[in-house]
Amino acid sequence: MRDVLGDFIDYIVVEKGLSKNTVDAYNRDLIRFENFLKDRKREIINAGREDVLAFMTHLGKSGLGSRSTARNMVAVRMLYRFLKNESYIEQLPTENIDLPRSFRRLPDILSPSEVESLLKAPDVNEALGIRDRAMIELLYATGLRVSELVTVTINRLNLEVGFLVVMGKGSKERVVPMGEVAMEWVKSYITHGRVKILKGRESEYLFITARGDKMTRQGFWKIIKKNAFKAGIYKNISPHKLRHSFATHLLEGGADLRSVQTMLGHADISTTQIYTHINSERLKKIYKDYHPRA
Repeated sequence: MRDVLGDFIDYIVVEKGLSKNTVDAYNRDLIRFENFLKDRKREIINAGREDVLAFMTHLGKSGLGSRSTARNMVAVRMLYRFLKNESYIEQLPTENIDLPRSFRRLPDILSPSEVESLLKAPDVNEALGIRDRAMIELLYATGLRVSELVTVTINRLNLEVGFLVVMGKGSKERVVPMGEVAMEWVKSYITHGRVKILKGRESEYLFITARGDKMTRQGFWKIIKKNAFKAGIYKNISPHKLRHSFATHLLEGGADLRSVQTMLGHADISTTQIYTHINSERLKKIYKDYHPRA
């Protein structure tokens, strides 16, 4: 299980973009869960719903506060979703086990001006810079998960109409529009950047490394962080934060929730509704900051 937990920690750092403090806390929480299961002569990979409920009861009796208990359960739930998506397990032992509503975190986002600064950061006089610009443009234009972005293949692009076919979670395909600006940068990358990077080599993948290999989640995470620093954005940033920004900015612009759900590839609209909460919180802040009687 150490390798599986290591893969999970890598996933929440790179794909979810969680901060070091949160990652450290989740790691401690999962070690606590693993030790609890050992006392029950169970392992994470074969634990059932009754084990998860028993762990929740154990946390409550141990004197942990409600927020710490909820965070432990968030870590456990995220772990099992990861295990199911990676085909380690078939059923979720955490299904229909609710978290306290008060714990639900609102995703952090970039402002439109921060996104603009990030998009302009890569040096597009170089082949790798054109690649980086195209990747960031495409991510913000489509709201893809980073795992979906790095696995886009050339044959899934339609640059005539301006869409791409994505293989999402659960091997579900969806069609995502690119937008004209992102499409032009992808075209420029294919014509002027990708050919120079490949140097005669071949790859089915759209985005490749300097060695001609498929881009990895970790590799793109480093690209995002490097260009955020160049853009003067010093907050914790990740590919997933651009996904959050994509969804929030769409809703702020008047997009309907169902359309955003489809583009994000959410199976349940309740997952997409978190972005309406972000809008509500921002409106409250604007009201408090600017209304003379707030």
